[in-house]
Amino acid sequence: MRLYVHVLETRNSLTYDFNGRADAYVKLQIGKYIFRTRLVNIILKPIWNEEFVFQVEDLDDELSICVLDKDGFFDGEFTGEARIPVWRVFEADNQTLPPTWFKLHQRSNKSKIKDCGEILLIISLYGRPNNNPSAIHPLPSDFLKLSDSAHSSVEHKLAPTKPSKTGLDDLAEEKPSFQALAGRLVKRFLSKNDNSNAPTTKNMDSLDCSSTISDDARELDEGSSLDSTFEEALSILQSRDQQNELPDNLPGGVLINQAYKVKPNDLNSILFAPNSQFSREFIELQGITDLREGPWKWDNDGETLKRTLQYKKPATKLVKSVRATEEQTYLKASGKSFAIFNSVSVPDVPYGSSFQVELLYKVMRGPELSSGEETSLLVISWHLNFLQSVMLKGIIEGGTRAGLKESYDQFTDFLAKKVKAVDSREVDLDKELVLASVQMDQQSDWKLPVEYFWNFTVVTTIFMGLYFLCHIILAGPSTIQGLEFTGLDLPDSFGELLTAGLLVLQVERVLEMVSHFVQARLRRGSDNGIKAQGDGWLLTVALLEGSNLASVGATGLSDPYVVFTCDGKARTSSIKLQTKDPQWNEIFEFDAMEEPPSMLDVEVFDYDGPFDEATSLGHAEINFLKHNSAELADIWVPLEGKLAQASQSKLHLRIFLDNTKGAEIIKEYLARMEKEVGEKINLRSPHRNSMFQKLFGLPPEEFLINDFSCYLKRKMPLQGRLFLSARIIGFYANLFGHKTKFFFLWEDIEDIQVVPPSLASVGSPSLMITLHKGRGLDARHGAKTQDEEGRLKFHFQSFVSFNVASRTIMALWRTRNLTPEMKAQIADDQHCPDGKITPTEECGSFLGVEDANMSKAYSASLPVSINSLMEMFGGGYLDRKIMDKAGCLNYTTTPWEAVRPEVYERHISYKLNRHISNFGEEVTSTQQKSLMADGIGWVVDEVMTLHNVPFGDHFRVHLRYQIEDSATLLETCNCHVYVGIAWLKSTMFQERITKNIFEKLTQRVKHMFHLAEILSSK
Repeated sequence: MRLYVHVLETRNSLTYDFNGRADAYVKLQIGKYIFRTRLVNIILKPIWNEEFVFQVEDLDDELSICVLDKDGFFDGEFTGEARIPVWRVFEADNQTLPPTWFKLHQRSNKSKIKDCGEILLIISLYGRPNNNPSAIHPLPSDFLKLSDSAHSSVEHKLAPTKPSKTGLDDLAEEKPSFQALAGRLVKRFLSKNDNSNAPTTKNMDSLDCSSTISDDARELDEGSSLDSTFEEALSILQSRDQQNELPDNLPGGVLINQAYKVKPNDLNSILFAPNSQFSREFIELQGITDLREGPWKWDNDGETLKRTLQYKKPATKLVKSVRATEEQTYLKASGKSFAIFNSVSVPDVPYGSSFQVELLYKVMRGPELSSGEETSLLVISWHLNFLQSVMLKGIIEGGTRAGLKESYDQFTDFLAKKVKAVDSREVDLDKELVLASVQMDQQSDWKLPVEYFWNFTVVTTIFMGLYFLCHIILAGPSTIQGLEFTGLDLPDSFGELLTAGLLVLQVERVLEMVSHFVQARLRRGSDNGIKAQGDGWLLTVALLEGSNLASVGATGLSDPYVVFTCDGKARTSSIKLQTKDPQWNEIFEFDAMEEPPSMLDVEVFDYDGPFDEATSLGHAEINFLKHNSAELADIWVPLEGKLAQASQSKLHLRIFLDNTKGAEIIKEYLARMEKEVGEKINLRSPHRNSMFQKLFGLPPEEFLINDFSCYLKRKMPLQGRLFLSARIIGFYANLFGHKTKFFFLWEDIEDIQVVPPSLASVGSPSLMITLHKGRGLDARHGAKTQDEEGRLKFHFQSFVSFNVASRTIMALWRTRNLTPEMKAQIADDQHCPDGKITPTEECGSFLGVEDANMSKAYSASLPVSINSLMEMFGGGYLDRKIMDKAGCLNYTTTPWEAVRPEVYERHISYKLNRHISNFGEEVTSTQQKSLMADGIGWVVDEVMTLHNVPFGDHFRVHLRYQIEDSATLLETCNCHVYVGIAWLKSTMFQERITKNIFEKLTQRVKHMFHLAEILSSK
């Protein structure tokens, strides 16, 4: 049997705080089964309007109702209790106690407080022991009356209904009838002797008739089967569907976005049909126990379909086993698309009563396959809804996110075993066939002008012109009168003057329309249909149509055109005149790219003449890493911006990203990166690439370049691995089952700085990555800080090999941020230029040295051996002594590390004293030394970054020390020092800063070598 308990409200039951508030909830219990309502913050009286379902096997069971007042972090304070025996509900008319006020009592008779208030309940009993609870259960009329009264007076609503009893005391005073007692005794006797469920009656003469279950209840339990009832309910929802769009994804993020080879209706049944085999097997896989699956029933006056699931979640390493209640509600069911909203509450976890986990399941038509097989797309998004403010909101969100990710990763794997998932490689959809169909749908040249000029203004102007022409032909010559003379015919009345003026205005308006149309046609998208050039990553965008585009004119219509931008290249569509739902059906191809693109920028403009500034109607960014090829092949893109959001504007696109060179393009990319990094980069195995893609949910074209073990520095360091690919930098850590995972694009990065070693970084340098404002918001849980401008800052430290990691990260970042012109220039300058400065052993760049215009600052022959002089770069006594004498405070250095044969690198940091610089700036440098080609000396390259100085982020200072043995004198070496500045950003003070730095460094270098000569000779 199922006991339905509807908790409505209480009155006169709570003791209020000093501010007149109370935090109330109700705990319900039958045997070992316990439920509780949500926590209600109330001022006058609490209203819950919540329903709970108990499985009852014995009529002697007793329902315990406790009202409690939550006090801070502690358990609720007992306020009052009521106990209702189940047999009382069984004996009531139709086995239902109508809305009844039950008195609340203290647990002890010794308590001085006698009046604890009252609670309003509706209690119904349906079914027989061990019956099937899967039929759809219509709510009683009293339930329907109360469904919309959660915030109004329930007592007033139920005034016409006369309660059967006034309270528990009255129930207790009335002794049960002899027939009822006899029925209970018969039931108990038969159950003990025959080990069967005996029927209970209220009338001994009708014991063989044996049931007091109402005819309606019997009809529900013994009527049509579950599947047919569920299908009938969905059919009713489909008949009511008003073709509304599916709701937007919840703001917490998307957990699953996968297409399956099954019809949407069948996938919906697999997931949500009563007693679904898939659901039960998945529940067993997760270790969930004590499942109670409520029936689907009508809610909200029969407008929505809803059911409640109650289960016990298994214990984890951090949380004990807890009970959960899940409410599932159909928001939309049209046969081809479904939307189901889930609200999950887990009150037994810490702060569980203060939040609910919300999930939105969307099942819709999936991409078309070349085989013609029908598919469906499953999208699951989530959101954490806080019912009240808590201090640990960030920790709760992070833990919930990690738990959901892990659970739904398991869900995806298990569903793929039952229903075949669509492989993204299958959704190339016969690209040529799709694009051919787009071209066939293009609007004809004659249809567009007909639609544009077929309006009231043009028609009336033509009619008036023809009318005037006929009048002129039919009218005879007029006599000259007034101020007229031969050749000048003036209007003879005000009517003629007004008519002529109207005609002139109409003709002027038509001429403006003709001019606007001609200009728009001359500016029609010349990029449509142009084939891409080259081999590599080819991007093809098919612009199909727009919907609800905003208007900025008085006509309520706009003249929209679209601009696509990718990798610094733009493609422009044609202009569609006077429409808010334009049809383009145009195809744009971008020339081959050496690297896979990350983003496609889309912006819609309103054309208003060739010399007027175009008005933006909306914009959007399409992130290729957050969509698989199946989604990109047929996607509706919502536009952002005030105008677009107000109109809910969208664009319908089909996007294809193809690699025409296969694995060869990856090898070429890695070879280019090897030159930048100066380190061998091995091609990762397909299995490792697949694991990397699955870990971060990336498309199959993404390939792993390298990964490093490091610490993510937040409030507490978190050890994990940093993954680098062509388009992203990602971090993953798993600490005792708590997973931290995020990634952001290389294009999101504004700056990368090397932070010198410190006590906080355990004596090792660290990397600080700063993102552009508003970028990388999905990864904000991994950021250490966020500055005043809203830029996220990430700190990574304790790399096994910091030099290799930093060079790889810097090279990938610089490569992704180069413009096409800069890339072409680098390709032309691959060979080392001939110049005054002797090149290093390998032709290549060292942190951008080639960007600096080097000039000689110092040249001298010193009577010191080359080995003695090189000690000034050795990190020992001479090095520290010279830097100390040169005014460098807190001087620290890392040991020299080999980065490639005969090439070594180290990092230094110090602070200049006030005598050297008024700003007392901090300096971080990276030095790299290598043998000269002939082996007679060394070349030391240094890249210096100045911190805490004006415009310090605009430039980098480069120095080159060239030390070689003298060819004529023994124990003598020749020293040459070159200084240059590489400008990262332009400024009007560029010339002044360059002059100042060159003069200061020239003096400093002379002083340092003079000190080296003196100290080396001692």
